[in-house]
This record gives sequence, structure tokens and C-alpha cells, in this order.
Amino acid sequence: MRVMITGVTGMVGSHLADFIVANHPDIELHGLLRWRSPLDNIRDTVDQITVHYGDLRDLNSLVTVMRNARPDRIFHLAAQSYVTVSFDAPADTIHTNVIGTTNLLDAIRIVGLDPIVHICSSSEVYGMVTEDEVPINESNEFRPASPYAVSKVGEDMIGRQYFDSYGIKTVRTRMFTHTGPRRGDVFAESSFAKQVAEIEAGIRENPVKVGNLKSVRTIADVRDAVRAYWDLLDKCPPGEVYNIGGNETMEIGDILEMLKGMATVDISHEVDPSLLRPSDVTLQIPDTSKFHAATGWQPQIPVEQTMRDLLDYHRRRIKTGLAR
Repeated sequence: MRVMITGVTGMVGSHLADFIVANHPDIELHGLLRWRSPLDNIRDTVDQITVHYGDLRDLNSLVTVMRNARPDRIFHLAAQSYVTVSFDAPADTIHTNVIGTTNLLDAIRIVGLDPIVHICSSSEVYGMVTEDEVPINESNEFRPASPYAVSKVGEDMIGRQYFDSYGIKTVRTRMFTHTGPRRGDVFAESSFAKQVAEIEAGIRENPVKVGNLKSVRTIADVRDAVRAYWDLLDKCPPGEVYNIGGNETMEIGDILEMLKGMATVDISHEVDPSLLRPSDVTLQIPDTSKFHAATGWQPQIPVEQTMRDLLDYHRRRIKTGLAR
């Protein structure tokens, strides 16, 4: 079987590659990446991945990749995934995520392939829910609160439309907060961990700069998330959509305090107004019963281990000179 991961060099894509190499060595693994993408995250698996260079915004490049790879399964994880950046570059975010996904699905049609395709939407599509809507299920109204969230609504819906109109076997997920080693430092918990590691190393002074600490999130480990994605294409029928998420819910401030407690030096923090979003999603607790019923998947890694591993990841990068 041939498996393609778009965005293979990202946090989730690289962990999915690790999972496949470790657990399914018979798989012929392909990865889509842009020519300028750093290979740090896949340095241990790159020799076991057939790398294809292309860009979601270039249909011709995707047609070439599909003709060469001819995958049986596609995990479409590539995206402009930074919410804050989406406020600065909304058109680029929408073009990458909506038009890019459309191009990928069109390339499949043009080449005449029949893969199962994972369309990775996001819990951000639900936006700001009311307390009586928690836990959030798949039928909840969309109220996107950022250009990123709007782009994920579009990606979600184009995935559904190409299944309905053309029979392309898409399965959509709305993944809630997931993190761990390799998480980009533009995300809150990874930014906290990196700053703590820098303060420990003496290359940064207190305090840790933070944004809104009151947002409520249900946290999953990225290594649990990629297990879920594998189960998704193994066990879930095309045309469906599933919430996926962890089972530990807390405020962002609780994550900060957890990381501060793991530090080897005293850590203080202060709010940086530049880290506050024009609009924010502050209550994200998923109803994942549909996915659990379909697959039996359950998260296994506790959030404390996730945060310790994330902090250790940034410590290693500083020690080896890889930290940006």
C-alpha cells in the first residue's frame, strides 16, 4: 500500500511518518513538501520516505506528484495553521487551505486515482460556543472567529462537496488542541516551553510573555493524534466527519503553571498585549463519542508527560543550537 502525507515535515506529519515507519514497515511512504521546507522533523525517517516537491497552490505540481506517487491513502495535513498569522495574511491563509485543498482533490480527479483522503479540518470551525453547547458535537453551528477558522470551514466543506459530487473518498476530522514535541513556537504552550527553556539556559530573562490565559482547551498529545488518524482511514467510512480530541480539559494558564513547575529556575510571567487576538475562541471541549464508537480509539499520553516532552524538546534544541 502507498501512503502519502502532505505537510510531512510539520509536527503532525512528521509524527505520523514516525508512527507508520515504526508500526507499518511494509507501507510505501510518500511525503509532499515545499522545496524550502526544513527537514529537521523527519531527519530520522527521511531515508524511508519518497519525497515529492510541490505546492498546494500549484495545481500542476500536484498533478505531477499524484501521477508519480499514485497513493492509496492520503493524509492531507499541509496547511497555513497559525491562527495569529491568519489575521495578518487572511487571503494567503484562505488560498493555501481552501484553494490548496481543492487543487489536491482536483489533481486526484485529473489523474484518475481512487484513494481514501483524510481532510484535516479543525475544531476552530466551531468558534465561540455557549456553555449549553458543551461538549461540542459534529452538528454544532460553525462560528469561525479567525481567517484561519474560515479557511478550515472552506476546507471541510470542499472535502464534503468532492465526496458528494465526484465520489472522492474523503473523511474529515475536526481535531481539538493537540501538541507535543516539534510544536511550532507560535502556539501558546510551545511558546511558553521555549521561553522557559531559554530562561533556564540564561539566554533570556524573566518574565515569560503570555497572551490570554483564560481560554479553556481539551488537550491531546500529537502521538495519540496520529494513532487516531491511522484508525480513521482504517475504520471510518468516506463522507463522514469526526471530532477528535483528548480527555484532559484545562485553562491555558494551567498549562503555563505546569511548565513553570517543571522549570529548574523560578519563572515569572506577564501579559503581552501583542499576543492577544482580535477575536478568540475561549471554550473548546469536544464530544468525541462518534469517533470512539467507530474506532475504539482512546488517548493514552497524559498532558503532564506531553508538556514535559515539549519542554525537553526545546531544551534539546537550545543545547544543540537548533533553536531559532
